[in-house]
Amino acid sequence: MRLRVTEFAPRAGRYAFRVVQPSPALRHTTLSDPLREWGYLVGDHDGLSRLAALFSFAAHSPRTVVHVPLRDGVPRQYAPGVPVDLVLVHRTLGLRPSVWPALRRGLTRGIPGTVRTDEQRTARHAAAWQARWDRRWDRLAPVDRIRPATHARTLFLFGARDTFASASVHLELAAGFGPLGKRAGKGHDVLVTSLTPHLPLTRGRGPELDIGFQAYPPLSHFRRPGRSASRRPRTAASP
Repeated sequence: MRLRVTEFAPRAGRYAFRVVQPSPALRHTTLSDPLREWGYLVGDHDGLSRLAALFSFAAHSPRTVVHVPLRDGVPRQYAPGVPVDLVLVHRTLGLRPSVWPALRRGLTRGIPGTVRTDEQRTARHAAAWQARWDRRWDRLAPVDRIRPATHARTLFLFGARDTFASASVHLELAAGFGPLGKRAGKGHDVLVTSLTPHLPLTRGRGPELDIGFQAYPPLSHFRRPGRSASRRPRTAASP
């Protein structure tokens, strides 16, 4: 898959970072902070599909920071808490959340570009993570967990190749099956899957981050998969 992005090279002290943002922004996607309340990532088909691609790209780009502005999108009434942005970064890069405000101020004069993702490679690495989780879900190594942190209204997910790949597959699942939900045709959100198993456990519990689908208004544009976009809906008087 080819994904349009904008690339930046902001600096924090002596260090420069490569930062990419999706272009255009994911306007109809919202994220609630899982470290304050129940975390909920909900979006339309386009938003969830592009997020899946961004996680896939992040999985195989350990030297790149993926920044997804979400807090200024169309507000969702049911989303709990305060919306936050999302940053995906490998643990090995050494980025500290405290330096993010300085980096964010440097996100100007970006260069348009494209990045590629390899869905088959992502699926293989996701399957490897799932196999480890199935064997010992309660004793996964730290590298097999995504470590969350919140700073400056931004949720940071620090992960590795297989964890980000698995998260990408879950987002693909939400994009594909969310529109099939019975509530989707009425404009309601549909809870599809969760990233909670990827997050750390503390005494058997930990933060929750669920993933849902919701078509953006007006609903006249929305068609469930398998239905023709040109077919008019049947009425009670239709044969």
